[in-house]
Amino acid sequence: MTVFVLTVDQRDSRTHDDLVPDAVVAHSGGLLPFERTAGDEMQAVYDDPAAVATVVEQLLRVGHWNIGVGIGTVEQPLPETARAGRGPAYLHARTAVTRAKNSPGRICAVGADDYRAGQLEGVLWLWAALLGRRSERGWAVADLVAEGLTHQAVGERLGISQSAVTQRARAAGLPEGDRARQLVRQLLEEMKED
Repeated sequence: MTVFVLTVDQRDSRTHDDLVPDAVVAHSGGLLPFERTAGDEMQAVYDDPAAVATVVEQLLRVGHWNIGVGIGTVEQPLPETARAGRGPAYLHARTAVTRAKNSPGRICAVGADDYRAGQLEGVLWLWAALLGRRSERGWAVADLVAEGLTHQAVGERLGISQSAVTQRARAAGLPEGDRARQLVRQLLEEMKED
């Protein structure tokens, strides 16, 4: 069974607050939910591409993380905790998080299929760059649009005009961000089926 192991390492943990406890609580889903593995690092195992895309987006939004996505198999049966697992997906995630420390967007993906992993990684880098430029006002619009609100309803909620919402959505790259999320999910689904 192909799964996705996320190994995530906090950047600048010696000079910033420990973000791992809050992140572990915030991202409690998955086959094996996030848990601290050592120091400022946490790890989780997912089998759902949509869940991986959601978690990656949330981690990119916060920043402060080096994110490694490992795609592959793990030894069965699954252990009780993420840090007790073994297999190629874990090795790929370790390689990915190490590479992420010096990569665009501080995110990398590694799998058995280098070509597909490279495609995924390219989309992740572009997505990270887009989300990294999104302002707090842009995120406020994005969050409300994600709830299903129209631009008019978002404007009413934020106390701004509908055209201001449209301008903020455009500046925040909402359509591009949605497409990037869809591509990440699609690529992960394809890699899971291989």
